[in-house]
Amino acid sequence: MNISDISPSLSYDDAPAAIEWLCEAFGFTKRLIVPGEAGIIRHSELSLGNAAIMVSSARPAEGRLSPRSLTGLNQALAVRVDDPDAHFLLAKAAGAEIVAEPQNEEFGARGYMAKDLEGHQWYFGTYLPGTFWDKEASPEV
Repeated sequence: MNISDISPSLSYDDAPAAIEWLCEAFGFTKRLIVPGEAGIIRHSELSLGNAAIMVSSARPAEGRLSPRSLTGLNQALAVRVDDPDAHFLLAKAAGAEIVAEPQNEEFGARGYMAKDLEGHQWYFGTYLPGTFWDKEASPEV
């Protein structure tokens, strides 16, 4: 398995429930679970295709909070999937809050947006950075 060089680390108030939900709703697979005291998750690794995320219990003393504790959106995750329409049906059936239905994007990708059970926002689609933009039509960076 080829894993990306960037792996987000997400905090949840109820990390054990979040791990189960992410596997059911978004199709992640558990790779590693490191439990802590009192039912918390110190560290975990979940994979989906070539992507991996880390999930742990919120640790307010360290400034690691669930989106439930925040006002406004502080980040969104983008995950490449081969069939965003099938993935959408899986997520919707598992109760994901759909932010945007599957659609064709102006830059050539197809995807949808959803929130997980604690409010992390996700984009699942065919977009892969660096592969869709028309370089001649894009502004200089």
